[in-house]
Amino acid sequence: MCAVLAASDHRRRMRTVETSETYAMPASVGRRQGAAFWAVAFAFLVVMAFATLPSSLYGLYRTRDHLSTLTVTLVYAVFACGAIGALLCERFVVARIGRRGAMLGGVATMMVAAAVIVIGKALPALLVGRVITGVSVGLAAGTATTYLIELRLRDDPSASVVRARTIGTSVNIGALGVGPLVAGALAEWTSLPLTLPYVLFIGLGALALVGLGTAPETGTPNPDAKASLAIAGIPGTAAVATIGAFSATGFFAGLSGIILAKTFDRPSLALAGATLFLVFSSGVVSQLATGKLRASRVLALGVASMLAGLAMVVTAVRLSTPSLVLLLAGGALIGAGAGLVFKGTTGIVLEAAAPEERVAMTSTLIITALFGLSIPVVGAGVALSEGASAANTVLGFGTAVALGVALSGWALLTRRASPQGGR
Repeated sequence: MCAVLAASDHRRRMRTVETSETYAMPASVGRRQGAAFWAVAFAFLVVMAFATLPSSLYGLYRTRDHLSTLTVTLVYAVFACGAIGALLCERFVVARIGRRGAMLGGVATMMVAAAVIVIGKALPALLVGRVITGVSVGLAAGTATTYLIELRLRDDPSASVVRARTIGTSVNIGALGVGPLVAGALAEWTSLPLTLPYVLFIGLGALALVGLGTAPETGTPNPDAKASLAIAGIPGTAAVATIGAFSATGFFAGLSGIILAKTFDRPSLALAGATLFLVFSSGVVSQLATGKLRASRVLALGVASMLAGLAMVVTAVRLSTPSLVLLLAGGALIGAGAGLVFKGTTGIVLEAAAPEERVAMTSTLIITALFGLSIPVVGAGVALSEGASAANTVLGFGTAVALGVALSGWALLTRRASPQGGR
């Protein structure tokens, strides 16, 4: 999700590289740059996968620490605090330590978060670890895609940046499903379900640090850079559409394991992880499949997919015999639709913005997406904790998301079609 937006500032970098590096590089240099590209992509995948890794383990934490459903959703959502804080400072951090430094910091911070959660073995450590996880996500998500684009252009100044941007986007969204899938499988079939997934990611983080150590810096860090915030106002309709899209996927990330266990009598941790992988990987597939469509068409398709998916999920939990197949199908449509809504909204907003405002709008949209992914699901946690049934909670949450996405999507498309709206 976040990486779609972070790519918007590549144009200025691209012009700089294209004008200053027109010489032909030796083959050995090209290979080294290619290796650096994949090292950065791998590091990005590790950090983003860790962001949702605990999602398939919340049932175990709920039992171990005697957590309420509300507390579980708070544990999931609190990572947004660290992520938003890091994103607000991203421009300043990158200016001082460079893109490679920010990525190194993101990976190292992720490893610290994993260690805190494993060593603490209690709710306070879980909360602290999730906040630290958010910081790692903010550092990586605000940097990685632009870094990948710049590395690609250093390798071949005449190359198209589309492939690099697509890889960044796919890694970002797809990784959110990889973490729960891996953690769920390890928890289901090993004897250390709340330890081994984190130890594995500490090891993967160490490999990522080694790879990043060989990557070149693509900018000129300035230790004396002054603090500044890269944010700007965006249309309210774009904010609502973004929040709605990611609220639906956040609902799955925060509560799908509990709903699978309680409503469908399917407590399998592997199934919980596979469900999230299905939701987020569907977002990758939908974005890749619509690469040649206009932003307005992408947004319209996304709204339709989300509405259909939400209807299927509501139906799945309200049947006299809840349907797991219908739930999974609806989740796939929601994931695909959320990816398209975000992609279409981003395209419409940034196309209509002045070039000098796009970087700041990028950060604002990323923060809005993180808010949607994390915060609204707390409301569903409150409802469940107060005794509301899963069926009624899903109905209320789904209705609110559907109305928000449909109305904001319609407003954005109308605005774009009007003579005064965007290009």
